[in-house]
Amino acid sequence: MSERDAGQGRRGAIAGLLFAAIVVGFGLGLAHSLTAASKMQDCLMSGRSNCNVIEPAR
Repeated sequence: MSERDAGQGRRGAIAGLLFAAIVVGFGLGLAHSLTAASKMQDCLMSGRSNCNVIEPAR
């Protein structure tokens, strides 16, 4: 295997790793959004009218 072939393989591996990191980040963001929506739906389905999230003071 020449140095040129090794560079091509390394470049492909880095591109694959970058793609995987982007997919994992997107998946985590989607999971967070779905969890928040589920909690909001649970609150509304229980009959409460004030389901706003209260942020603690810092």
